Amino acid sequence: MPNESSIPDLPATLREIVEHKRVEVDAAKAAVPLSELAGIIRDTDPARDFVGAITARAATGATAVIAEIKRRSPSAGLIRPEYADGFDPVFIAQGYSKASASAISCLTDEKFFGGSLAFLQMIKDAVILPVLRKDFIIDPYQIHEARAHGADAVLLIAECLNDDQLAELFNLAGELGLGALVETHEPENIDRVLKAVEGTKTDRYLIGINNRNLRTMTTDLAHTTDLVEKIPDRSLLVSESGIRTNADLNRLRRHGVGIVLVGEHLMRQESPGSALAELLKGDAISDQAEH
Repeated sequence: MPNESSIPDLPATLREIVEHKRVEVDAAKAAVPLSELAGIIRDTDPARDFVGAITARAATGATAVIAEIKRRSPSAGLIRPEYADGFDPVFIAQGYSKASASAISCLTDEKFFGGSLAFLQMIKDAVILPVLRKDFIIDPYQIHEARAHGADAVLLIAECLNDDQLAELFNLAGELGLGALVETHEPENIDRVLKAVEGTKTDRYLIGINNRNLRTMTTDLAHTTDLVEKIPDRSLLVSESGIRTNADLNRLRRHGVGIVLVGEHLMRQESPGSALAELLKGDAISDQAEH
């Protein structure tokens, strides 16, 4: 697992999350051994094609949205007051599905984001969309755990992992039939991400650029547009965070970016599904992508 020497420069909040995650994973291993997860996986249906569903939509010229279900965050706290007692991930997922989301991203971290592993299967049973487990994955056990609980893909955050761990977890996801969204914020990590996915056993991956500065927690859409030239295949690029309007989608598409992950903006609205429908209203490519 990551240690102090392998990821020495984590922002304070991210470091706190990762340190707690180590304790959490150890407790999960003691409660449910890997052999038990393997038995569950053997009886589980094949994962849905997370990457295929998203890239097929983007290939039509429309924006593919990975719509996120998030109850709270360390920076924002509880996203809406009613989420304290009335949080219904299934209802939210159904709203996203009706509003033409291409996939669902579900936070499963409990302490910092108010999520749950149980949400994954609940959502899978309610919609036909593929579901991403969004968490701070630092150990192979969590990949098995995701597959056993119905996830179709996992998030891997480059800032939380050294090169060997990133490659190991990415390859394991592929071996278990899961897609992967490999994310970074820091520009210097892009080469690490590309190295991890090159020549591997799976092509079921997307590369994410997180527009949220992990130190200041501010978002800037220009972070994606500034870094897009570093990504060899823009059809696999996901812009994450800070997307709020159709104008934002148009701006990204002009740079060849047709996939976005949107969470907090949607979750702040009374009806996240309706907010997604509004975001996508009139969505169509109108300008030649800049290359």
